[in-house]
Amino acid sequence: MLNLVWLGLILSGVVVAALRGQVDAVTDVAIRSASAAVETAVALAGVMILWLGLSRIAERAGLIEALGRVMRPLVGPLFPGVPPDHPAMGAMMMNLGANLLGLGSAATPFGLRAMKELQALNPEKSRASDAMITFLVLNTGGFSLVPAMMIGLRAQAGSRHPAEIVGATLVVSLAATLAGLSADAAFRSRERRKSPRRP
Repeated sequence: MLNLVWLGLILSGVVVAALRGQVDAVTDVAIRSASAAVETAVALAGVMILWLGLSRIAERAGLIEALGRVMRPLVGPLFPGVPPDHPAMGAMMMNLGANLLGLGSAATPFGLRAMKELQALNPEKSRASDAMITFLVLNTGGFSLVPAMMIGLRAQAGSRHPAEIVGATLVVSLAATLAGLSADAAFRSRERRKSPRRP
């Protein structure tokens, strides 16, 4: 479906340019945009390589695990059905710790591991458990102390102060996370009123 949308946009642009006698302009913009896309991809690859290296150092130094231990008392009550010492809890804390540091690439393996462990605890395998949904909400909210990827994009775009968005991002991502958790709690409460036996 998305491919059809893109095809429609491209064809309509070419047709409009032909009707206005500006086909050369379309060709010029297409070539320049393709070159810019390659340059941006290479620059982002550099940023990703840098952060992957830092994330590996942070992981091996125990920083992510330590941050996960600090967060456990705060986040644990959101997952009442997950035993504190279960591997799912450890994976979730490490995932959230990596996300807080803007180490999204390091967070992904922990997130996948957490979902696998949560599915093992899930009594209804064909349906996401409350813990799985809450964990997904936390990830989607994207609360981050260091938005490394966005800082890299701003630096690539020539910003003089690429890190000046840290404060605003902190406030916005915190608000989004709190809103997501509030909606999760509201929907969960409504679901439990409908199905009291649901764990």
